[in-house]
Amino acid sequence: MIDVIVPNYNGQSHLETCLAALQHQTRHADMRVTVVDDASRDDSVAFVRTNYPEVQLLVLPHNQGFVAACNAAIATTSGEYVVLLNNDTEVTPVWLAELIGALEAHPEYAFAASKLMLFDRRTIIHSAGDYYRIDGVPGNRGVWQVDAPQFQRVQEVFGPCAGAAAYRRKALNQLAVGGAVFDRDLGMYCEDVDLNLRARLHGLRTIFVPTAIVYHRLSATGGGAMASYFCGRNFPLVWLKNIPAPLFGRYIWLMAWRQVQIFADAVWHIRGQAARARLRGQLAAWLHIGQFMAKRIHIPTPVDSSKLMLLMGSEEV
Repeated sequence: MIDVIVPNYNGQSHLETCLAALQHQTRHADMRVTVVDDASRDDSVAFVRTNYPEVQLLVLPHNQGFVAACNAAIATTSGEYVVLLNNDTEVTPVWLAELIGALEAHPEYAFAASKLMLFDRRTIIHSAGDYYRIDGVPGNRGVWQVDAPQFQRVQEVFGPCAGAAAYRRKALNQLAVGGAVFDRDLGMYCEDVDLNLRARLHGLRTIFVPTAIVYHRLSATGGGAMASYFCGRNFPLVWLKNIPAPLFGRYIWLMAWRQVQIFADAVWHIRGQAARARLRGQLAAWLHIGQFMAKRIHIPTPVDSSKLMLLMGSEEV
């Protein structure tokens, strides 16, 4: 069974496109769709119940945030594969067949990354799998670029963007801490970066599937100042939590210098709302350093730092 989980918060206007596309998947016999509603104030729940009765609904009693919603849905489903899909997306008919088919054909991979394209400019890439730099800054391969041959082949990448990603459940169970797959203390943003880092440290690999295409209304249900705040807060915290000791002492200066650069850039653009939010996020990170350093006990030992660096050092594998 494949559990496709769609987190939703006040996203009724997006659900029609998202769920209709899932109805038209070429692989549907073993697909089960669950919308986890994070206490929406709009008519999302009624909309799904009326128009998509075949879709399972998990309605949370109060708003808990993206991470908590995903954790709740993962915990209440049981399929061999878990697929996360943002509600502001439109998948192509063969998306699920291609994504899960890649994991079935390549048992050496634990995660599969979709190719996310911009919804309104469908030749432009949002993510062809994600990368991670040793200075603590994550990113999307191919972002803002026109689709090109280097993004049209199956290949290993650092990790998937959780906006459209497939996971083997047994791999998620291996990575769960206290019963939670995603780190609840991150709140939102970078939760997939944290998961991808932990997966890498456990030797779990990600395959990029260029034929699993998703069109994404970028930041339609997030973004702006909120994204700037949580990225400013979570970039250093994810680094401090996950970078293994052999790399920690060697590169902490690089992470710190990058944080100085981000701080300086935000100060330079202080009149902008996003810049001010990022500054608040960086300052908030200081309050959580001890909490996230304590989480380092979950780093497996020994860690093959050379293999980790191979996929952290640049955008390309």
